[in-house]
Amino acid sequence: MRFALFVVALGAAGAALAPVQGAPSAPWVSLFNGRNLEGWTPKIVGHKLGEDPMRTFRVEGGNLVVRYDGYEKFDGRFGHLFFRTPASRYKLRLEYRFVGQQVPEGPGWAWKNSGVMIHGQPPETMGERQDFPVSAEVQLLGGDKEGDRPTANLCTPGTNVMYNGQLWRQHCTNSNSPTFRGEEWVRLELDVNGPEDVVHYINGQEVFRYREVQLDPNDADAKAWAASGAESLIRSGSISLQSESHPVEFRRIALQLKR
Repeated sequence: MRFALFVVALGAAGAALAPVQGAPSAPWVSLFNGRNLEGWTPKIVGHKLGEDPMRTFRVEGGNLVVRYDGYEKFDGRFGHLFFRTPASRYKLRLEYRFVGQQVPEGPGWAWKNSGVMIHGQPPETMGERQDFPVSAEVQLLGGDKEGDRPTANLCTPGTNVMYNGQLWRQHCTNSNSPTFRGEEWVRLELDVNGPEDVVHYINGQEVFRYREVQLDPNDADAKAWAASGAESLIRSGSISLQSESHPVEFRRIALQLKR
């Protein structure tokens, strides 16, 4: 599917995903209609863009879900479901929860692990065997019976950021969120300001802040994206939801563009 600007249908009416001139921000627009995956395109490792023969991403009970009943084993088939337009300055909110059991041979670190990728590369620029889009990942985690395992962390596939006033090259950095151990719904909100601040909120509380998402000059995937014309400082990019081997559900996915 071509990664282009679009119009989201809201019932019989249409709402353009574009800033409203003269207003502080545009209205909130639902990105998921609760019936099908219109507006979303899967990219699964080992498959072409748009192919998901295992039905990893689907709709059940009005929720957008990640399932693995079509897999005998995981076999490194990481996946991402891309929304069909990039964005730069916006708020994104959704609710998520982890359910069920991890698929056989999923990585240990991927237990109760998913993510929301922002400022990402266009999906059509990804290699067929590329695990993750170059992006900033808002890492979503669930906890075990004991021990801390915060959520809305930052991981940086192919990128670096400015964090606490310095260039931050560490791949994953924990937020200060609480740990969620069960199958409860957790509310995530992101405040994304182009090349400036990105702020993560969990259940209404700020848990992480950084700025200036930028290409990692030493990363092969980032180099490939740069060779296709991407700027070093990422001002806008794709939004995608991740499949990393543990079933997860999403609902109430909405976006509000800023002026």
